[in-house]
Amino acid sequence: MNDSFVIDNSVVMSWYFKDETNHYADKVLDRLLNTEAFVPSIWPLEVVNVLLVAERQNRLKHANSLRFLELLLQLPIVVEHGFSKTTMKEALALGRTTNLSSYDTAYLLLAIRKNRPLATLDKKLIEAAENINVKVLYG
Repeated sequence: MNDSFVIDNSVVMSWYFKDETNHYADKVLDRLLNTEAFVPSIWPLEVVNVLLVAERQNRLKHANSLRFLELLLQLPIVVEHGFSKTTMKEALALGRTTNLSSYDTAYLLLAIRKNRPLATLDKKLIEAAENINVKVLYG
């Protein structure tokens, strides 16, 4: 799909938490009506971790986490598997260049490999993407 993009967890999780909702994330969600988004293989664990932390902080109940996951899994979000030894080396080099965490680097590397724009709310990730000429999706 030509309009496909890479989406990071900052956008996805803002769909759930009312205090984190914003126009940008809403536009990205609307875009998923007509295309698909890609995420690296770490994404499911990141989603689950955010939900677990929120439950432990009493920001949401167990049933709410399950309902959110059910809705999220219906979206056209494709988890890209297959982080090879070569990819690990690329991620290490890119992480050094951009000064990003390995997690953020995984999203940026996927955007590079797919040649797709990146949807993110993370300012450091936006800056790193722009510095290496990776298009950032602006809704």
